[in-house]
Amino acid sequence: MRYITVTALSHPGLIRGHNEDSLVVGPWTLCGTVTENPQTLVFPLGQPLVVAVADGIGGQPAGDVASALTVRHLATLGPSLDSEDAVRDALTLCNRAVYAAADRDPALTAMGTTVAGTVVLPDALLVFNVGDSKVLETDGDGVRQVSVDDSPPLREGQRTTSLVTQAIGGATRFCAITPHVTTAPLAADSRYVVCTDGLTDPVLDDEIGELMRAHDGGRAAFELWKAAIEAGGPDNITLAVIGVVE
Repeated sequence: MRYITVTALSHPGLIRGHNEDSLVVGPWTLCGTVTENPQTLVFPLGQPLVVAVADGIGGQPAGDVASALTVRHLATLGPSLDSEDAVRDALTLCNRAVYAAADRDPALTAMGTTVAGTVVLPDALLVFNVGDSKVLETDGDGVRQVSVDDSPPLREGQRTTSLVTQAIGGATRFCAITPHVTTAPLAADSRYVVCTDGLTDPVLDDEIGELMRAHDGGRAAFELWKAAIEAGGPDNITLAVIGVVE
């Protein structure tokens, strides 16, 4: 029997005053809190399993509220996410829900979040994102980003940027989104990292690839978090490592 393992953690990092990241793994959500150790969940390969992170936009109100709303909607909708169109519709619903919440409470005006994740199907992987949180595929050959950053072009010598060109919410008036959604084969020899930029901004892809080749499961998630902390932990760090076991 094939099954899916998901090892996840969320941590505020070393600089931020609190955690505005949220996480969903199937029906389980973790919103704006801290996991002291990686948590591993195991699921049979069958009905759609959503695994996603949401990174509340800093410098604007209530990023933690926006990210929590987003992952809770995805948790509720997860079992129905069996196609690219279903994922697009779900993300559109998340966007409308964030704006609707802001309309009801002026203190939440312009709150927003990025989101990135996967839906694991029996024979395929749906990859999605809005904003600059990422989905990475790792195998013996290294690491490849399979999500699409919504970021402006980088200047020469610039490796990262905190700017995003679209998000879930994030504006004073409603803005529609165009989610990135693609389908990929579900490769048993690959693992996937779903993460906020608190991991990928301070830690180079090559180092992520090396750590994933050297470690499995909870140890892999811990070593990725440790690398971000040792690089200064400048932002909230939330990640999930997904594997398929034969």
